[in-house]
Amino acid sequence: MKPATWNTNPPASELIETSQEAGTTQNEQNMLVTAKGGGVLLFGRLVTYVARFAITFVLARLMGAENYGLYNLAISAAMIAGAISVFGLDTTMTRYIAILNGRKDRRGVWGAIQIGIGGALLLSVLTSTALFSLSSLIAEHAFHEPRLAPLLQIASLTVPFLAMSDVLAGATRGFKRMSDTVIAQNIVQPVIRLGLIILLAVVGFSTPVAILIFGASDLCASLILLYLLNKRFNLKRSLATGTRNLGELFGFTLPLGLSDLMTTFRSYLQTLLIGSLDTVRGVGVFSIANQVNQIGNMFHASMNQSARPLIAELNDQGKQPQVEHIYQTTTRWMVTLNMPMILIVTLFPVQVISIFGKSFLEGAPALAIMGLVNLFNVATGMCGTILDMTGHTRMKLFNTIIRVSVAILANFLLIPRFGVTGAAIAALIHEVIANVLPMIQLWFLYRILPYNPHILKPLAAGVLAAGGALVMRAWLPSSDNLLLTILHMFVTLAIYAAVVQRFGLSSEELMVVNRIRRRVGTLLSRLTPS
Repeated sequence: MKPATWNTNPPASELIETSQEAGTTQNEQNMLVTAKGGGVLLFGRLVTYVARFAITFVLARLMGAENYGLYNLAISAAMIAGAISVFGLDTTMTRYIAILNGRKDRRGVWGAIQIGIGGALLLSVLTSTALFSLSSLIAEHAFHEPRLAPLLQIASLTVPFLAMSDVLAGATRGFKRMSDTVIAQNIVQPVIRLGLIILLAVVGFSTPVAILIFGASDLCASLILLYLLNKRFNLKRSLATGTRNLGELFGFTLPLGLSDLMTTFRSYLQTLLIGSLDTVRGVGVFSIANQVNQIGNMFHASMNQSARPLIAELNDQGKQPQVEHIYQTTTRWMVTLNMPMILIVTLFPVQVISIFGKSFLEGAPALAIMGLVNLFNVATGMCGTILDMTGHTRMKLFNTIIRVSVAILANFLLIPRFGVTGAAIAALIHEVIANVLPMIQLWFLYRILPYNPHILKPLAAGVLAAGGALVMRAWLPSSDNLLLTILHMFVTLAIYAAVVQRFGLSSEELMVVNRIRRRVGTLLSRLTPS
């Protein structure tokens, strides 16, 4: 198959300035942009994870596995309705605003913002109304749980806030302002939610109020994003001044929206199927296993979001080699930074999940398997992101149909027999397919792969660290001893860090590390009294 040619439209603007350093190549500058945006997003996601971990801990302790399962079913329904409302408009905003802003087409940018916000608002009202109306039918016939109906009705009220938050975040990312999303969605939203949940736990716990808190925090995020978007691009202008290219935008959005919708549905599919095919208690157990494993996805998701506008702009300028370099370098970074968490959850699943209470211990095998899911996800790089940002949304739709079909079949076959562990095995199966397929497609389209010889460094370090952990476990069993367990974890991570350091850093990694050192040094000098 002949490789596809990249879009070679002549660039109308230069790439965003990246603190040009003497002696750096364009590839290094691109990676510095990606690392800077990814670092900002990673910080935000870390704050989000800490807050959500605390929320999960509080709710799990207060509710127990069964009631926590009911809560998660209601939230999952709201998230699916929110995905229907967004329908890929967040990614569309990121791509087209990045391209149009790079071309200095202000009228086009204004038209794209109108389409994104207006479309999401209309769809969110429709989906919210539908979820509210069908709540009793869904609760009684799909899950055989009448207690779920009023929770679904309350969850339906949060849908417009979820949709607007995502679309506004996509618009700000199009201006390459990753910090805006971090402030609103990764700091304000989870911190407000955590604070209100703690207050609720003190004054009197209520599941319906906990769901309302979920929506209220997204409302706050939407208002902040709207304010920040207005700072980047003045929204106080006539609607008629915008150039609304509906045909092109919806031609891009339609397959992307269907794909994103199925991806979101697939993400919550296991929650829904466990509730329908297994038990509500199983929903609570699997949700905890999945939540613990989310820390491994933080850097992966941060790099993907950070690189999106840059990849779209490089593709628009016909710079394939630079996209390939981003693809390979971010894959190595994602494997390197995710490996410690993957080692912890796969080698110590019982000890990790036990902190949520004894009612969740049955989820330990699922937690270990989900660690392997995370490994495969990061080890195949940002193949899906590159397909999105180079305009291959129909191909992504095809991939998603295959992925969701496999997920549904695997879950229907495995959950009734193996419960929560079966859901985790199903996740591993469809994650392999979901990542290998676009990786192969990118090879045939552009002859690029996410790997170069440097990928062997973190993989070898992970193997040696796992081997060291198994040797220590045989020599000094930890059993239920907390201190010995902590010692085992520390030794595992220490071996990994030592091996990674022994292999050395690449030029881009050294550049990023030196930049961080200078920033930290500057910050400390300002804080230190003269």
